Amino acid sequence: MLYAILCYNDEDVVGSWSKEEDDAVMQRLAVVQERAAREGRLGPVARLLPTTAATTLRKTKAEPLIIDGPFAETKEQLLGFYLIDCASLDEALAFAQELAVANPGTGSYEIRPVSVFIPAAGGERG
Repeated sequence: MLYAILCYNDEDVVGSWSKEEDDAVMQRLAVVQERAAREGRLGPVARLLPTTAATTLRKTKAEPLIIDGPFAETKEQLLGFYLIDCASLDEALAFAQELAVANPGTGSYEIRPVSVFIPAAGGERG
């Protein structure tokens, strides 16, 4: 089963890290990522640009509304995600726990099963 691990944190805090602090965090995360990659379980990983670079298309009853910036005001923002192939939710949770140890501060990791639709292949992969 593929799981998306969505990484939330306060982007103001993360954005205030010095280059050295950010590099140190990325090195700790790389240890977790490289193991999963060697096992052939790690899919795409993305670090998102700040919410100030976001654009939201909000569905309305009339025409869609396009809004500059993030969709919602929150204390934590979606900063990135992992896509990982795990045998169970417990395995995906264990991976997320390793990420949490490697990443300083508060924040949260949302773990969701993913169903991938590949039109050219003619169906879903769950």
